[in-house]
Amino acid sequence: MSQVYLNGQFMPLEEARIPVLDRGFLFGDGVYEVIPVYQRHPLALERHLHRLAGSLAGIRLDNPHSEEEWTALLLRLVKDAPDSDQSLYIQVTRGVAPRDHGFPQGIRPTVLAMAKPMAPPPAAWLAQGVSAITREDFRWLRCDLKTTALLANVLLRQQALDEGAVECLLIRDGFVTEGAASNVVLVIDGVLCSPLRNHLVLPGITLALVLELAQRHGIPFAERSIGEAELRRAEEVWITSSTREMLPVTILDGVPVGNGKPGPVGQRVLSLYQGLKTP
Repeated sequence: MSQVYLNGQFMPLEEARIPVLDRGFLFGDGVYEVIPVYQRHPLALERHLHRLAGSLAGIRLDNPHSEEEWTALLLRLVKDAPDSDQSLYIQVTRGVAPRDHGFPQGIRPTVLAMAKPMAPPPAAWLAQGVSAITREDFRWLRCDLKTTALLANVLLRQQALDEGAVECLLIRDGFVTEGAASNVVLVIDGVLCSPLRNHLVLPGITLALVLELAQRHGIPFAERSIGEAELRRAEEVWITSSTREMLPVTILDGVPVGNGKPGPVGQRVLSLYQGLKTP
């Protein structure tokens, strides 16, 4: 049975319980983090814990653990899990209190951490690319915080699935922001481009690693505002996330991206990314 960490104790997943008055359940009042693990080594663990701390600060919730404590409990989950490649999931909510919008005083946060198997993206997706759709970004204005209030993302991604696509790319006021469950990078006129990282975009760890690899290996790149028209004429479109790494989008709203095949710039970066997974 899979083990989870819940409020200071390790236990089988089937035994983990939270009260119905938990504010994460009632309000989505919490944050989360997802960390990829390769051969039992978490990738960019410090960066993920730093982002978790930023999300907690953003919702005015004290971090329940130090970085050393987080590291110790996560490594125990990694060690005890049956699979060597995993994704670690962390969720921290404000805790249990009578239902009221205002912050309750004197309660303890609910802390959950667990590991689950992580399979690589299907080979066909990498070889042929995936399809995506575009929709207006109607989410809230603090998308830089990785909160559990994901209903808008769920609805947008489901629209993609309903149309046989893998992801929904979002456009706000005429400019690309990100995907419903991913960040976006494009190749425009030979330059690897990503939207500006601001309050409208989650600061993706995989995205940051991709841009650092581009800089390190002399691949032209830019972080800037990207208009919808540029998205539609891009030579390459890729989506990035911790569990799917980099996926090429070769069909966008039913129209081929570039020549309709995964492009060379993204393929080179993806190849370089594989080197980061070696302990």
